[in-house]
Amino acid sequence: MNIPLIDLHHFIKGTTEEKVQFSQTLGRAFEEVGFVSVKNHGIPDELINSLYATVKEFFSLPEAEKRTYEIPGLAGQRGYTSFGKEHAKGSDAPDLKEFFQYGQIIEDGVVSPEAYPDNVKVSLPEDFDALFNQSYRAFEVSGSALLSAIAMHLQLDDTYFDEHIYLGNSILRAIHYPPILQEPKSAIRAEQHEDINLITLLVGASADGLEILGKNGEWLPVKAGPGEIVVNVGDMLQRLTNDRLKSTTHRVVNPPRENWHNSRFSIPFFLHPRSNMSLACLSSCVSIDNPKLYDDYTAGYYLDERLREIGLKK
Repeated sequence: MNIPLIDLHHFIKGTTEEKVQFSQTLGRAFEEVGFVSVKNHGIPDELINSLYATVKEFFSLPEAEKRTYEIPGLAGQRGYTSFGKEHAKGSDAPDLKEFFQYGQIIEDGVVSPEAYPDNVKVSLPEDFDALFNQSYRAFEVSGSALLSAIAMHLQLDDTYFDEHIYLGNSILRAIHYPPILQEPKSAIRAEQHEDINLITLLVGASADGLEILGKNGEWLPVKAGPGEIVVNVGDMLQRLTNDRLKSTTHRVVNPPRENWHNSRFSIPFFLHPRSNMSLACLSSCVSIDNPKLYDDYTAGYYLDERLREIGLKK
């Protein structure tokens, strides 16, 4: 499926007219499809390539060594999570993946609005921590610009999200789907699900497999072109907009048999606000024809609920 393609340069460096046009195009795509592809997103290709190389090296480490970075009690929010720990909401079957999560970095001298757990330091590869730190900041910048455009589309001040995402609870996740060594019980690597957060930025998966659920119930393959990232709406943004913006169901399927011997790597950035952000439906998105659909939650309460539903928090 060819999802809408937008050029972030038109919003960041464009004229007022170009900014408005960009926000309208992005907003319509999120209302109709829930996914877009973004070019000129500001995350350097060399950084992306270095990050993927380091991620592949990390996941090739012996299992015992990787497990030294798995920290009990953090609900998978920092460090390594081994196979079989996470499942989609409503499914008991664990996803066939292992992953590493890196969270907000509080610089020396900065007063954090929240008490975040420390990131888990990785000794090998040597550039692991530095690359995750640099990548995290680059994703924050691009994600902030996209949320500003969304705010404009919703006829809010373009700085509406700024205070909520400043030092927010975003997560950079590196995922490894291992080679398929025997006939799988299912054609699915990651069961159908929706993302929890505001928006997700997915850069350069190493293989095909991402599919989204179309309006007619059919599964449609999605792949970004060279130099593009895929961005989708998460459940928090869907709640905030009372379903005006769509958090589209998606999944990852197994490759063709001839590619079973290959691993698949994926690096999404889950852009979360701070936990005290209200997800109460915007009044502008509630009407007689579109009554309020959700109870008033904070982002922190909603995240806690969802982590329990997918098995990461007990």
